Amino acid sequence: MKIGLIGFGKAGKAVANVILQSNDFTLEWILRNSKNMEKSSAKDFLEVESSDPAEIFSKQNIQITQFLDDHHVDIIIDFSTTESIYLYGKAASDRRIKIISAISHYSNEEKKFLKELSEKSTVFWSPNITLGVNYLLFAASLLKNIAPEVDIEVVEEHFKAKTGISGTAIKIAETLEIDEDNINSVRAGGIVGKHEVIFGFPYQTVRLVHESISREAFGSGALFVARNLKTLPKGLYNFEDILKPYFFTNSKTMLS
Repeated sequence: MKIGLIGFGKAGKAVANVILQSNDFTLEWILRNSKNMEKSSAKDFLEVESSDPAEIFSKQNIQITQFLDDHHVDIIIDFSTTESIYLYGKAASDRRIKIISAISHYSNEEKKFLKELSEKSTVFWSPNITLGVNYLLFAASLLKNIAPEVDIEVVEEHFKAKTGISGTAIKIAETLEIDEDNINSVRAGGIVGKHEVIFGFPYQTVRLVHESISREAFGSGALFVARNLKTLPKGLYNFEDILKPYFFTNSKTMLS
């Protein structure tokens, strides 16, 4: 499947690196804000041997509808900014291009827009696209269902310059139906990302921990989603939709 990548910051570069080394997908192009590196190739910048074009374009120098007609892809993966969805979303949806958004924070306005786009195409959004974090979310939900009155605290750790509470921590709080006051943030050094959910029982404690060792985890997560979106009809999906079949299939196997 052909992929177009939007965003070439730290996360975008890591995602491009993973796609370029995949045998199942080709990285056709990258769209970024800056004019720097325009018409060069990501594989040269990342020093990855690949037959993928991976050509870099600037948002400032394209007309999006013509660009998508001239540079066809099956999936767009977005690791850029909140506003980017308005640049490419309608044009991609009209062309039935699948959309995978890994933007940390969307307002209700953007969420509504994603829903509108999903009326024509397959759209996926997750504030954290790593498989491990979403497995943690699923497992935490199961434990919360078993013990609904348990005390829950969330600890999120990120690099020194990251501002605000992480979108992943907010997603955990929303999923477990706890207040944002129960989120504890740590900012230090170059921590890529660590999330811990602490369940405090009267006589025991359960801790679920996920830590991203490298930003390439975003890339492997995005490709996991892309593989699972192949056969899904139009609609708006999240990671729970992707993971549920795996849990239910395994449960039936163990019970049979």
